Amino acid sequence: MTSNPHNEIANYESQSREPLTKSRQHPADGDLHQASEKGCTTATHIAKAVTLAQVWQYQNPPSFNAVINPASPLTSNERLPDLRSIAKVLHNNHYIRKAHPDADDIDRDLENIAKLLEILHPLTDLESAQ
Repeated sequence: MTSNPHNEIANYESQSREPLTKSRQHPADGDLHQASEKGCTTATHIAKAVTLAQVWQYQNPPSFNAVINPASPLTSNERLPDLRSIAKVLHNNHYIRKAHPDADDIDRDLENIAKLLEILHPLTDLESAQ
């Protein structure tokens, strides 16, 4: 059975939004590692959606460079390289368990991941397929 690429793209895009919403409660609860994990998951899922829509190579574990580098000229957004770095920081906060993550920094990082989602969403081509 062949999967429908549009459905798979929509599934990843949808999966990118849920963890971002959940991530916002974790800093207030003091669980900065979970907030970081959810932010990183958001970036990973939107990257997968864009990769499928644009028919780009994507590696697992994710290489944000494989998405951000070709996405930058398509979006004309100069913030993408910085936003890529923030996704990597959140990944490190969760998986490497930085000793003392800062709640204000993570809140700011999550807002930036929301911006990354906003910038990359048009590259999923979901609006044009509806």
